[in-house]
Parts: sequence; C-alpha cells; structure tokens
Amino acid sequence: MTAVDAPESVTLDELDYQLVTALQLAPRADWQRIGAALGVDGSTVARRWNRLYRSGHAWISCLPAQLAIPSVVMAIIEVDCVAGRLPEVAADLADDVNIVTLEHVTGARDLLVQAAFTDHVQLGRYLSLRLGRLPGVASSRTQIAVTVHTEGSRWRLDRLSDPARQALTGDRAQTWSGRVFTDEDIRLFQALSEDPRQPAVQLAEKTALSPTTVRRRLDRLDAERSITYRCEVARYVSGYPISVSLWCTLPPAETQRTVSRLSGMRETRFCATLSGSANLLVVVWLRAVQDIAAFETRLAVQVPELTITDRAVALWVLKLGGHLLDPHGRNLRSVPLGFWSDPASDAAEGELLARLRKRR
Repeated sequence: MTAVDAPESVTLDELDYQLVTALQLAPRADWQRIGAALGVDGSTVARRWNRLYRSGHAWISCLPAQLAIPSVVMAIIEVDCVAGRLPEVAADLADDVNIVTLEHVTGARDLLVQAAFTDHVQLGRYLSLRLGRLPGVASSRTQIAVTVHTEGSRWRLDRLSDPARQALTGDRAQTWSGRVFTDEDIRLFQALSEDPRQPAVQLAEKTALSPTTVRRRLDRLDAERSITYRCEVARYVSGYPISVSLWCTLPPAETQRTVSRLSGMRETRFCATLSGSANLLVVVWLRAVQDIAAFETRLAVQVPELTITDRAVALWVLKLGGHLLDPHGRNLRSVPLGFWSDPASDAAEGELLARLRKRR
C-alpha cells in the first residue's frame, strides 16, 4: 500500500461498523467478550478485525490523558511553506514523535499541527531550533491549547444497541483520576502505542517488566483513565470524510456552557481553549463539504455567543493520533508519541547560550 494508491474495493458492512464501535468502547477487551456483545463468536470478530487492520481501514492508537505527564504543553501550530516545498516539509515533520496530528489544509496556512511538549521551554526550542530552521518553512504561528475540553478518543460511530454498549462498558467512570505517569508507566505506554491490543507477554518483553506487572499496571492505568484509546476507521469509509477546523472567539464567561454544548454535538471531534485572540478551536467531522454552512448555521442558533473567525478544511490528514495515513485516510504505520529531542538543535542552543554568556 502506498500513499498514491486508489482505495481498494472495500465495503464495510454493519458488523464491521459495530466492531469498530465496540473497540472504541473497549479497545483491549478479548474477542470472546466483544463477540458476545455483538452476537457472534470471538473468532469471527478477530478475523474481521485482522482484515480491517491489515488493509489499513481500521486501527487503534493510544495517548496519555491530558495531564498524565506533568507540565505537558499542547500546541496548535500553523505552518506556511515556501511554494512547492510543502511535500518535503510534511515528510520531514511526519516522524517527529511529539506531533499528534498533522494536516494539509485550506485557507491561511498550509499545514496545521497539534503537538505535545514537556513544557514551554521545549516548545520554544522546537519552534526556533527545529521548525524555524527547517528548509521549506516560510513562517509559523503558534497558540497553546490552554484546556482541551474534548478530543478524538470520545468520538464514536454509535452503531451499537444500548445492551451491547452496556455489556462492553458497564458503569465505568469516564474522568481522569489525577495520578501522573511514572517512568515505568511511560515506558509501558510507549511500547503499548505500537499496537494497543498486543498481549501482556509481548509488552513485558519490550519493557523488561513481568507479564503480571504489565497486566496490573494496564488495569490500573485503564481504571484511572490515564490512557485514552482511539479506534479509528479510514475516513473514506467512515461516513464522515470531511474534517473542518474552526477558529472562534467566545466571551470567557460563556466558556463552560458553550463547551458543554459543543462537546455534546455529534460532529465535534476536538475542542480546546486557546491562548490567542481566537480563543477556541473546534474540529468537526462532517459528511460533505456542503454541510459546513448548515453546521455553522446550527452553531449560530445553538451557541449565538460564539463567533467563527476562520476555518480550514483538511485536504490530507497526514497524521492522526500518532499514525501516518495515506490521502484516503488509511493507516500506514504508527509513530509512538514521545517528546522531541535533537542533537543538532542541542548543539545550536549550546552555541547561542555561549554567545549570550560572553556578552556584557
């Protein structure tokens, strides 16, 4: 499979969509449990998942909860490229382990990036010593996501009955516990990111932990909601192939009520308060470009205090949740989340510090 391949003749039937929804709700549940919820045997759902996964039409990713790593900073970066250089810039950025999402978009920027950093200092280093020195980058603009109100792990295809949903989720709480990752948790998370359904024995081999310790830690991290999972489906078969980013202004006093309404909308994929003059970013998934106007009209009625100041339609979501995708939204491979480091940038920073120390 290459990035220029036309989509294979793949049609997802209702059981496929139910399977994806089931894995959105219980991403590490065993196949027997998932099969029982869907009314089929475990071997059937396992076989179907392998077909979807191997063809790139569905996959599972995982990310740490927003605050599970102390002082983490989420940044929204708009990148302008030199004419004709966008492909090479995108290729250079795609494997950066701190980039969660990378999109080629319409409008007043070429690339739109969501990236995570250990702190504001690392963000500054990345912007000046990595992005700012990258050939083909003309300019960039950055805002900090002060609060992420909702994100992709909460988005659902919603193809299950209430009894099936209850069989998979029970009455589990959906809030983060507040406990932060330890070094061993981070090591386990990075191994898990390569394939969130891999067995504990395989994870133990990669982390030098015992299988029993791996199972115990995964159960605890899951119960505490310290890890968020995403079961994704290729956009062209998802029913929601259009991704639109909306920059908005909102009176601070209206944030809680407005965000609650936005998070409850079927189309909302991501919503975050930003540090700039456009203080809210909303990403929605729609069925067609023609639905943009209708969605914005509905927003104006339901949330009249919200003003949309800019919008961008994704032309190619190159990276989503740490997975590289082809133009049709099929999974190519994962890039497990890490935090950016680069020896060349370290050396450049060292030279700058030396110059600053010498000045009187």
